[in-house]
Order: sequence, then C-alpha cells, then structure tokens
Amino acid sequence: MRERRNHHPRVAFEHSGEFRGEGHHGGRRGRLFEAGRMKLLVLHLIQQAPKHGYEIIKEISDLVGGGYSPSAGTIYPTLTYLEEMSFVTVENTEGDRKQYHITQAGRQHLEEQQALLEKLWEKLKLKREIQNSDHLLDIHRAMENLKTALRLKLNITDIEQDKVRQIAEKIDLAAVEIGRL
Repeated sequence: MRERRNHHPRVAFEHSGEFRGEGHHGGRRGRLFEAGRMKLLVLHLIQQAPKHGYEIIKEISDLVGGGYSPSAGTIYPTLTYLEEMSFVTVENTEGDRKQYHITQAGRQHLEEQQALLEKLWEKLKLKREIQNSDHLLDIHRAMENLKTALRLKLNITDIEQDKVRQIAEKIDLAAVEIGRL
C-alpha cells in the first residue's frame, strides 16, 4: 500500500492538485482528463452502481467515443488511489474479481465537486458531437492534425524553451481567432 500524503481525503486532494478544475502543469489546460478528472469520472461511475475495473474501462470508452479507451494502467491505479483515500471500498466477487463501491466520503466529495463534474460532462459531450457529426468532420480532422504535429514536435528531447513559447503563442492566437468567428 502506498503511503498517504495526508490522512484526511479532501485535504490530500487539495494539496496534491487532484480534482481541481485547472491543470497544475502550465501547458496542460484543455486535456480531457487533466488534474484528477479521471478520478472524478471513475468515482462518479461507481456512484451510479458498484463496478468492476473492466466495466469502468468500457463505460469510459463509451462515454468518450472516438476509439478512446483508458488503459488498465490508468484505471487500476486510479481505483487503488480512490480506495486509499477512503472514497471507495472493495468487495471480492465470484472468481476473486474486485467490485468497487462508493463510500459516504466519496459521495460527499462528488457533491463538493459537482461543478467540475458538470464541466467534464460538457467537455465529453462536445467531443462526442465533434466526432459524430458529419458537418464537423473537417474540424475533427484539423484537431487531429494539430495533435499529431504537437506530438512530433514535442518528442524532440532537446526542444528549446523559445520554441515551446512560440508554439504556445500560435495555439493561443488560433484560439482567439476562432473565438472571434
């Protein structure tokens, strides 16, 4: 079992940056599951009904769409973390499969994070609309092209800080121009 940063779950999340609305790393705003959002979504899904890890993976895949599926390497550590924070409990079911149940502390935390959860639902809805709408295919293609270009450029291990700033400025400028359309 990993050591907890703090014995009180809400305090631990506040200090670790988890479940906050904004990413705590400079350039990460706009990522689908930034700063604890995956944990929040998993907790929400468990609140709806107790679930096994595989069921959570499938539900998130269905919610996000577009061929996205969270890896077991993302979901199971998330479940372990939620258990360590006392937001979920585990029950062994047939075949020694673990089923996760939300606790009162988990329910209370979801209530406190309702605004963030609503923002996440809106983001997921918009992502599905863009992917599933024929008249938005050009936007989806352009977004994928931008992500690919960024991945290729950022995979350079010795990228200069000046280049990073230039890339960020161009993306910011494009966002402003799109907002003005």
